Amino acid sequence: MIKVIGVRFKKAGKIYYFDPNGLNINKGSFVVVETARGIEFGECVIGIKEIPETDIVAPLKSVIRVATEEDVEKHNSNKVKEKDALDICLKKIEEHKLNMKLIDVEYTFDNNKVIFYFTADGRVDFRELVKDLATIFKTRIELRQIGVRDEAKMLGGLGPCGRPLCCSTFLGDFASVSIKMAKEQNLSLNPTKISGICGRLMCCLNYEQSTYEDIRKRLPKVGSIVNIGETNAEVIGNNTVKENVKVRYRRGDEEIIEEFKIDDIELVEGGYEDSVDESDIKLEIESPEDKKLIKDLIKDN
Repeated sequence: MIKVIGVRFKKAGKIYYFDPNGLNINKGSFVVVETARGIEFGECVIGIKEIPETDIVAPLKSVIRVATEEDVEKHNSNKVKEKDALDICLKKIEEHKLNMKLIDVEYTFDNNKVIFYFTADGRVDFRELVKDLATIFKTRIELRQIGVRDEAKMLGGLGPCGRPLCCSTFLGDFASVSIKMAKEQNLSLNPTKISGICGRLMCCLNYEQSTYEDIRKRLPKVGSIVNIGETNAEVIGNNTVKENVKVRYRRGDEEIIEEFKIDDIELVEGGYEDSVDESDIKLEIESPEDKKLIKDLIKDN
C-alpha cells in the first residue's frame, strides 16, 4: 500500500494521484505539484489515503508544497492573463484567416508555456500563428486541437434535461456510450433526441446501462411462453423500468391480459431479451438534416 492524495487541476477535470511527500494535506487545500508538464497548481479533492501500488501509474510525482498566499495570487494572476491571451489569439486567428475555433487558453503555473485549445474540421496550418504568439508572449506556445466533447466540457452549458452539463460539472472522464445503449433502454433512436449539445451521444446513456443489462437478462422476449402459476401464457410486452411482463392467456372462453413481476413467472419456451443484436438497430431519420447528424453522432464515443 502507498499513501497518495487526489489532485484536480480544473473543475470536473480528471483526478491525478500524487505522493503527499510527508506533508499534512487536507481535502480542499491547494497544492503545488510536479507534473509531466512542469510545476502546476491544483486542488486536493481526495485527502491522504492508502491504495495498492498496482493502482498507481508510474512514476508517482510528489507534492512540492501546500500552496502559499503568493501561489494563490500567482494562480489568480494567470487566470487574468488567460483572458487577455484569448482576445489576442482571436485577433491573430482573424488576421491569418484560419478556419479554426478558439475554445480556451491555459497558462502553466510557472509560465513556461501557454496552451491554446481549439476545434477545427480538419488540419490547420498554424505555423505563422505560433510565431506571432511566441513573439507577443515570449514563451513556449502550444496549440492543441480538441474534440467537440472536450469543447462542451470546457465551455459548459445546459443539457436537454435543463441542467448544467454533466461533463462540465462532475464527470472527470468521458464514458464510452453507444447507440446500442439507447436501444436497450427503449429510447427513441432519433439522432436529435439522444444527442447532447456537443452533437455526440449523451453521456447519461451510460448511467443506468448496467441496471438495464441485468434486468434484460431476466426479461422474456415478446412471443415467449411463460408459466404464471396456474397456466402458461404468451408474452406480449414488457417494461424494463418496472420489471414487469405483460402476458396474454385464456381462461375458458375469455382472453385475459395481465402484468406480472419478473420473479413471479417462469420461462417455458423462447428466450430472454439480453443484449440487443446490432443488426436490429435502425435509426429513426425524420429529415435530411438527421442524415448528416448520424456520422457525427457515433464519433468519439
